[in-house]
Amino acid sequence: MSSGSGAAIAGGTGIEPAAATIFGSLADYAKGGVQVIDDDPKNYVFSNVFEVADTSGAYERVAVAKNFEYIIEAVRAEGASPWYTCAHDEFALCMDGEIEVDFVKLDDADAAVDAESEGAHLIDGEPEGRNMGRVVLRRGHMALLPVTAAYRFRAAAPSVMMIQTIQGPVTVEKWAEICQQD
Repeated sequence: MSSGSGAAIAGGTGIEPAAATIFGSLADYAKGGVQVIDDDPKNYVFSNVFEVADTSGAYERVAVAKNFEYIIEAVRAEGASPWYTCAHDEFALCMDGEIEVDFVKLDDADAAVDAESEGAHLIDGEPEGRNMGRVVLRRGHMALLPVTAAYRFRAAAPSVMMIQTIQGPVTVEKWAEICQQD
């Protein structure tokens, strides 16, 4: 049996083609959609993170999934982002390309963002604090964006990431533009 070309059918004489997983990217994605079987399509929405990133500005954090206050943001990473901080942990998942994340442990996290606030907040200028290092993300890699830290993203070429967070002041909602309308 050759790897990836198929699997023998148990008790059979032929070879069935193996199911292929196709990964999308910023340069090559299919729009996709939702096929509702026995329900009202208005109960569902669908968007494609690659399409959203392809049509967004650099570091525009566009909500693509929402569950109460929790948000998944699709982000086009290109060049250097501004600095962000958050009063809770967030997670960044690289979907395509390579993204560096720089971290600074804030000297005074409470001065940078209200401890009761939700979502990511922009930091005006350079953050004050101790350099914590950096993480390099490639497809499938995830990084914790910790509370009490500032972070920024850098990408030499257009890349795509998703950020799990809580809806906040930098979250952009474009539901009518990004969701399937059927």
